[in-house]
Amino acid sequence: MSGAMARRRFLALGGGLALTGGLAACSSPLASGLTGSQPNTADVIFWNLFTGGDGANMVLMEDAFRKANPGTTVEATILGWGNPYYTKLALATASGTPPDVGITHLSRLPLLAASGLLEPIERTGASELGVTEDRFTPAAWKKATVDGTVYAVPLDTHPFVLYYNVDLARKAGLLNAAGDGLVPLKGKEDFLAAVKAMKETAGAQYGAVMSITADPSTAWRYFSMIYSGLAGPVVTDSGTRIDLDDEAVQETVSFMQSLTAGGLMPKNLTGSGANALFSTGKAGFLFDGEWQIPSYRLVKGLRFNVVPFPALLGAKPVAYADSHALVVPRSAKRSDARTRTAAKFIKSLLDHSAVWAEGGHIPAWLPTQRSKAFLDQSPQRNYVQAAFDAQYDPVAWYTGAGSDFQNVVGGTIIEALAGRVSPKGMASRMRSDLKRYTTARPPVTMK
Repeated sequence: MSGAMARRRFLALGGGLALTGGLAACSSPLASGLTGSQPNTADVIFWNLFTGGDGANMVLMEDAFRKANPGTTVEATILGWGNPYYTKLALATASGTPPDVGITHLSRLPLLAASGLLEPIERTGASELGVTEDRFTPAAWKKATVDGTVYAVPLDTHPFVLYYNVDLARKAGLLNAAGDGLVPLKGKEDFLAAVKAMKETAGAQYGAVMSITADPSTAWRYFSMIYSGLAGPVVTDSGTRIDLDDEAVQETVSFMQSLTAGGLMPKNLTGSGANALFSTGKAGFLFDGEWQIPSYRLVKGLRFNVVPFPALLGAKPVAYADSHALVVPRSAKRSDARTRTAAKFIKSLLDHSAVWAEGGHIPAWLPTQRSKAFLDQSPQRNYVQAAFDAQYDPVAWYTGAGSDFQNVVGGTIIEALAGRVSPKGMASRMRSDLKRYTTARPPVTMK
C-alpha cells in the first residue's frame, strides 16, 4: 500500500482513534493545518501533550534550546492528551502542514509509522549529531524501530513501579542492611510475604494499594506486567490474532486475587483513595507509575522510595512501560535546512533531559542517564533498571497509551480485582474483549 493510500485509509477509518473535542478556533495550528494555511511562524513548530510539572519542565528545555541558538525560534503548542492529540497530529500531517517535531508515545508509534506519517530518523540528519542506537536504552530504541526503520527518538522510559513507605518497611524488616532499598524479593511467595509484613508486622491498614476503580489503564499495566513474566503478547500478527495463554492468565489472576484476599489490598479503590492511604502512612506499598513521584514529594512527613518490581511469576523482572519520543512528521514542503533545525532541537532536548527526569521519567539518552545531573536525583536513580526490562503494549493499530483497548481490557481486569471474575473465567472474558479488535479491519497494513 502506498503512503498516500495508507494515509487516506487511516483518516477514513480514524486509525482506531476517536476525534473528540472538535476543532479549536480557526486561528489554531490545527485549524490552519487542515486548511493548508499554516505559516512557518517559527523555525521549529513543536507539538506536545504536556501539562503540569511535565509541561513546566518541557518549557525549561525549550528555553535552553533558544538560549543556545539565538535567533532560532520555537513555537510550542500543547494539545489534549490521548486520542485527540494523535488524531490531530495525523490529520495535520496528512493535510500537508504538520509540526516540525511532535511527541508520541512509543506504544502509538507502529500505527503512525505504518500510515506513512513519519520521516525516518536517518533522513533528518539526527545521526550526524550523534543520535545513534548505541546512545539509547536498548528497549526504547527497539520500540522506536518499525520494520527495520527508526521513526522516533526516545526521550524517556516511564515504567510502572513499586513505591514503599520507608518507615513501615523498616518496621516490617524489609529494608536492606544499608537501609537504602528493599531486601531481595524474588517470586510470588517473597512478594506476598512482604505485603503481609507491611500489614501484620508494621501495622499498616493495608499491605499495598493501587488505583483500581474507574482506572482501567492502571489495571492493564498491573496485569500486563505480571502476565508478561509468563507469556508473550496477548495479541500478535500486528494485532490480528489473539495469542492468549489461558494458563498464564489464570496464574496471573490467582496471584492478583491472593493480594486482595484477607484485606491485604483493597478490591476496590479510587485513585484519590490510594493517594490518601499511601500519603498518610496507612499503606506499605503503592503500585503506580513513576510519574506520581512529584505529587508524593509534596506530602510533608512522608518518607518513601521507589524501586522496580521484582520478578513475580516468571524468572526475570518485568517492567510494564511506555516512552515519550520525538518524531518528525512527514512533509513534502519542509526544506532540508528546516529539517536539520528540527534535528538540532531534538538533540537539545536529549541533552537537557536531566530536567525532564525531575518528573520521574528515566532518560532514554544514555549520556544523560549516566550523568551526575541525573544520578543525583533520588528516587529516580533507584529504578533505572526498569527501563532495561521494559515491556510495551503489543504491536497493533488499536493499542497504546490512552487507547480504547486499554480501557476495555482494563475494565475486565478491574472486575477480576474486585473478585467478580474467577481466574478460570478470566481468559474467556479477555478473549471476548480482544475479539472486537482482532476481527476489525485494520486501517493500514502493518507488518
